[in-house]
Amino acid sequence: MINRKNIAVIGCGNLGLSLVNGLRTSVHFPSKNLVVTRRNTSEILFLEDEGITVTDDNIKAVKQAEIILFALKPFDLSRVLKSLTGYLIPGRHILVSLATGISIKEIKKFFSDPVDIFRAVPNTAADVGASITAVCTTSDNKAAAALVRDLFNQLGNTVFLEEDLIDSSTVLNACGIAYALRFIRAMIQGGIQIGFDSGTAASISVQTVLGAAELLLKRNQHPEFEIDKVTTPRGYTIAGLNEMEHHGFSSALIKGIVTSFEKMHSDKNAREAL
Repeated sequence: MINRKNIAVIGCGNLGLSLVNGLRTSVHFPSKNLVVTRRNTSEILFLEDEGITVTDDNIKAVKQAEIILFALKPFDLSRVLKSLTGYLIPGRHILVSLATGISIKEIKKFFSDPVDIFRAVPNTAADVGASITAVCTTSDNKAAAALVRDLFNQLGNTVFLEEDLIDSSTVLNACGIAYALRFIRAMIQGGIQIGFDSGTAASISVQTVLGAAELLLKRNQHPEFEIDKVTTPRGYTIAGLNEMEHHGFSSALIKGIVTSFEKMHSDKNAREAL
């Protein structure tokens, strides 16, 4: 059971804090089982009021935990793993890397003995228990995999993928939340232009997007099926949709997703060339 395990979050920045907030508000996970690190701890000291251990000492955190979440940028992960050589113990620790583009094979180079290593891609909706987290591993330790699944299920939903899809998940999932938020922002701006105050426009837009998502999740239909229900001949909806498409709405979103993916691989190739 995940609520009996101690978890360390190494690098409690924006994403790390989202995970911590999600866990500390989960009814199934006790805050006292969390230890978090950050070079400048002043920005997260408020977590101590919730019973969470806050420190700038990664070694101390690792010694106190069984599951280690590395919520680090790719260029920081190698440095931190080197500093923890000898403290990450096979059979005791489960490692979960949230670093973009760093493969399990690369992480394994830091260990002479086999360690259970996972890569995970949550998004910042973990903050409110609404993330979708993609996970991959090369470990055959089913107990460790069950713990990792249970952990991320506290923060939303979890899906296990092959590692060659993890980078794609980063774009569709972690980057994708920003794309969705930008769409909502545009809806709010349009709502203001047609007469709503900003608060009302935001309330209507957010609930509309939430309803659309719930409709697809619960009815398990293709989006176009639901779109057809509200696009009547010569109607207002189809007029608006066609105008958006004339200006490249779908094309721009697809190009944005592909551009993020291509940049990720460009950056990964540049790191490997060093």
